[in-house]
Amino acid sequence: MNLVRPIAAPGRPAAATLGLIDCDIHPRVRDLSEFRPFLSDAAWHRLATYGIHQRHGFAKGYPFPKAAPLACRRDAWPPGGGPPASDLPFLQQQMLDQHGIDVGVLNPLQPSGQGDANDGLSVAMARAVNEWQVEHWLRHEPHLRGSIVVPYEDGAASAAEIRHWAGDNRFCQVLMMSRTSEPLGRARYWPIWQAAAECGLPVGIHAFGYSGHAMTNGGWPSFYVEEVQEHATSAQAQVASMVVEGIFDRFPGLRVLMIECGFAWMPSLAWRLDGAWKRLRDEVPHLKRAPSEIMREHVYVSTQPIEEPERPEHLLDTMGWIGWDRILYASDYPHWDFDDPRLAIPSFIPEAKRAAIYGGNARALYSL
Repeated sequence: MNLVRPIAAPGRPAAATLGLIDCDIHPRVRDLSEFRPFLSDAAWHRLATYGIHQRHGFAKGYPFPKAAPLACRRDAWPPGGGPPASDLPFLQQQMLDQHGIDVGVLNPLQPSGQGDANDGLSVAMARAVNEWQVEHWLRHEPHLRGSIVVPYEDGAASAAEIRHWAGDNRFCQVLMMSRTSEPLGRARYWPIWQAAAECGLPVGIHAFGYSGHAMTNGGWPSFYVEEVQEHATSAQAQVASMVVEGIFDRFPGLRVLMIECGFAWMPSLAWRLDGAWKRLRDEVPHLKRAPSEIMREHVYVSTQPIEEPERPEHLLDTMGWIGWDRILYASDYPHWDFDDPRLAIPSFIPEAKRAAIYGGNARALYSL
């Protein structure tokens, strides 16, 4: 496939000279019956009869009211019915064609079965969601790529799912969530890291998830605004765990993309970890390099939600520390906080760097 679309889309930013690649599009099913062809009779009976039950207490709905129904744009509801991003022709028209998206990466969030209280159903749902991506999306739209959904609380089953799809170039990454039952550096998740590294696939860790724990160290907050800002703290905890547990030294080919987690926390986390490591390195003899060095080599970030400080130089300093080749454009379509590619990347960022963020960096990370 030619990376750059030969079309003049009205919503395509002029700076996207290396292509426009969106690493965060969220497809949904119209209803659960779309999964039926990909589930055994037993798995379908459980899903249809009892539904999905996440590990925390808010199993029947969101813990906090969203800014819009299903947290989606008001104009994203297909005219033919169904929830936003459930209708391929409408998604093609509103997103891919309007903005001239060369490659859109699908990140199915709900209902994906990830983090379900029933591990068997989680395993079955992961395979069904991946089959569904192929049959409903990837077979029909060459400008889309899928993410391999894995039942991440079962490391062995997740590794098997990764290896099952690794030879299919319609999938470009493994998908996990930022709130897991244990920190991601723990041994239970090592089979996932090993399989991803051996298969040459980056792992996208998307904000949210159902861990069975409150989303803050002090318990459940009161408001949605508190949950929104918590994305960054869960991301920091996961990156710190992976670095300190030695995941990136154990699997040197592993690359991780933090999706919809913000990124201004990266330098301060690295500085704090470096300081602690210098004083406490006797506790972690396996950690041979400074945490900051490891982070800058293995951790990538997405732009949505991009930080917007009052002084532009602060954002430039932060992005420069992370690495201009480690930042990927994300729209978060069809959610209410969607980032229009024409407006998402500030114009004070040099054009060559904006071009890399829009497409060049993703092309390298995903080997497109």
